[in-house]
Amino acid sequence: MNKTIKNGFRLPAEWEPQSGIMLIWVHEGTDWKPYLKEITETYLQLTDAITRYEKLIIVAQHLEEVKALVESHISARQMARISFYQAENNDTWARDVAPITVVPITDSANFSVQNHLLDFCFNGWGEKFAAEKDNCINRKLYFDGAFNGVLENHKDFVLEGGSIESDGKQTLFTTTACLTATHRNQPLTKEDIEKRLLLLFPHLKRVVWIEHGELQGDDTDGHIDTILRIAPNDTLLYISTDDESDEHFEDLKALDEQARSLRTLEGNPYRCLKLPIPEAIYDDGDRLPATYANFLILNGAVIVPTYNQPKYDKTALDTIQEAFPGYDIIGIDSQTIVRQHGSIHCLTMQFPENSLTSTLPL
Repeated sequence: MNKTIKNGFRLPAEWEPQSGIMLIWVHEGTDWKPYLKEITETYLQLTDAITRYEKLIIVAQHLEEVKALVESHISARQMARISFYQAENNDTWARDVAPITVVPITDSANFSVQNHLLDFCFNGWGEKFAAEKDNCINRKLYFDGAFNGVLENHKDFVLEGGSIESDGKQTLFTTTACLTATHRNQPLTKEDIEKRLLLLFPHLKRVVWIEHGELQGDDTDGHIDTILRIAPNDTLLYISTDDESDEHFEDLKALDEQARSLRTLEGNPYRCLKLPIPEAIYDDGDRLPATYANFLILNGAVIVPTYNQPKYDKTALDTIQEAFPGYDIIGIDSQTIVRQHGSIHCLTMQFPENSLTSTLPL
């Protein structure tokens, strides 16, 4: 496993062609235990939706049990699109555990260069939760033959997939609150971290730091994928509320102002689309970080979290359809997922084209 990547690689946008998606399956040894039946049903819905469009990797602690369960709920053709791998896991947040993949720049002279899968340190969002088993998953999958590419060891740096968002060109979006949070990469400063990001992703010309939008109940310290997302044609989707009594109102107003002030590398304003936040959802008195921004892009579809709030669900689905014309927009109820302070994007990780060892059946 190499330690540094070479020039000639870039971090693709999520809407570019994908090899597949990764899920880490729930089990009774995780924090999902109190509502294991409900979250398992959500996972089966995700499995069904994903395998209608592309390949899926399922990482399971209890492999044969999960394989039998999945097989009983989907078609044979969908089942043929799934690769199962056994690995122990602390939790199931694939977005922050799975490798972050960079691809060769298309004008590279050497078209045989493989994708590089960067294996960063996951430390439970700043040492809040155990993560020692999760940190071994990528290496195990690599030696089990799951990846078509080079796995790079970057365990000396904490970087979670949910904390960065790429436009596929030369701009990376992230949040100051998350990347400078305690117990991640101290004593590195914000400037040090930006230099490291530009070294890791040498095609980048800039890092855009979002300063607002952290939701109450967010264990991640403000992951960008709960706040602001990028869509094709220089489009930004970000969370917003018109409810002046909501505790997020002033901060989300500032987020809107920052988003509208941003310019592309060419100097043009972004197309800005506002996503509502759901009415407050509580669990045992604590507000949960419910967000529509945590959607997952597939080959030809977008899976959007919904919260059984018809007015806000419909507005979010329609807005995301506006950002992704020609895509199927699929809502999946995420009320159980958010009880563990995450949503659909958090549970999944996409792999760019040519990153996985097997291909879709015809």
